[in-house]
Amino acid sequence: MSSLEFNNQLNALSTILNSFAYNLTKNSEDAKDLYQETAYRAITNRDKFMPGTNLKAWLFTIMKNIFINNYRRKAKANTIVDSTENMYFINSGSATISNDAGSNIFMQELKDMIESLEDSIRIPFEMHYEGFKYQEIADELDLPLGTVKSRIFFARRALKEMIERQFGDIEAARAV
Repeated sequence: MSSLEFNNQLNALSTILNSFAYNLTKNSEDAKDLYQETAYRAITNRDKFMPGTNLKAWLFTIMKNIFINNYRRKAKANTIVDSTENMYFINSGSATISNDAGSNIFMQELKDMIESLEDSIRIPFEMHYEGFKYQEIADELDLPLGTVKSRIFFARRALKEMIERQFGDIEAARAV
């Protein structure tokens, strides 16, 4: 099928495609955009259309897929559009104020626990926490690789014991 024939058939189906787009979007401007995107993709992918097959069905499939993809994208973005003056609806909702005091206190207690560790296990643990690889820590501290790994393990175990003494059984608290 030549480019001219394809374009003529696309133009002949434009009314039906516009109606279908409006049925999907329920908005005339969105329907025009959907039709335009469908026509663009159909023209750019004309070589993928097999002559002798149903052009109308092919175009409807393209349009439906574009609509579904756009719908999913909008749902994922979860945007709120407030067209009222002074954004009344957005500002009138229940205001929630986050209070990070509990987590800040817990983080400070964890930092204090880490600081209370012996330097021999604290320093490799902190370096590992900051993103250093085991070999980098071993090279920096001039220690064997196995020693670095075991010191980090001992630091984790000591911290876990301190946390359990301070706050009780963490696993049981998570299950609740």
